Amino acid sequence: MRYLVMTDIHANLEALEACLADARVRRYDRTVVLGDLVGYGADPNAVIDRVVQINPCAIVRGNHDKVACGLEAADGFNTVARHAARWTLDALTEDHRAWLAALPRGPLQVDDFLELCHGSPFDEDAYIFDELDAARALRSSTRPLCLYGHTHYPAVFELANGGIESIGPGDADESAVLLVEGSKYLINPGSVGQPRDGDPRAAYAIVDESARWVELFRVSYAVNDTRAKIVKAGLPEVLAQRLSVGR
Repeated sequence: MRYLVMTDIHANLEALEACLADARVRRYDRTVVLGDLVGYGADPNAVIDRVVQINPCAIVRGNHDKVACGLEAADGFNTVARHAARWTLDALTEDHRAWLAALPRGPLQVDDFLELCHGSPFDEDAYIFDELDAARALRSSTRPLCLYGHTHYPAVFELANGGIESIGPGDADESAVLLVEGSKYLINPGSVGQPRDGDPRAAYAIVDESARWVELFRVSYAVNDTRAKIVKAGLPEVLAQRLSVGR
């Protein structure tokens, strides 16, 4: 089974379409989505429609999804994120708000090998940045591979022989991780719609269970079109500016 993995799309339709087009050439069987379909970008309804069309076999909600559909207040958001959340709540159709509200919380077990979450397996809103965060997450996970998002940083952590190690990825267009039998892994593919690791290209991954490989990819997209939509929508201009630098 080959899974296409996407997270943190953040209403960026151009980045989503670029990832789907690139992944189609590489071949995959099913899709999993790790949350934050909306927030920040100008195409929340179109992104939801596209994800529904893809029909993921597994999907969990993100913190922006919860706020944008009215399930939670934006108390923990900064000023720009709150503005974008209010704009998204108003922009979403009633059906799309209801669809977001019905998304399950993580962690979600996909099969005997794979589970997914938005923030972490012990708290859907927690951030995983370093080995200390990863240690708690890996010891809370129930499958050999746990996929997560939320940070917008691609990352690979391995739990082997009782120790935690960060093992990638690098900054290449493509990288791959071999999943060793007996070890546990925590992998963030990076953000489709709003990368923050200094690389503005969209990020996604493909998990090949039979080969025990996880491949991580970066894809260029029409970022200027996305930026123009954000400005035209009246969203904070900084949300357009940051897309060009991946911050």
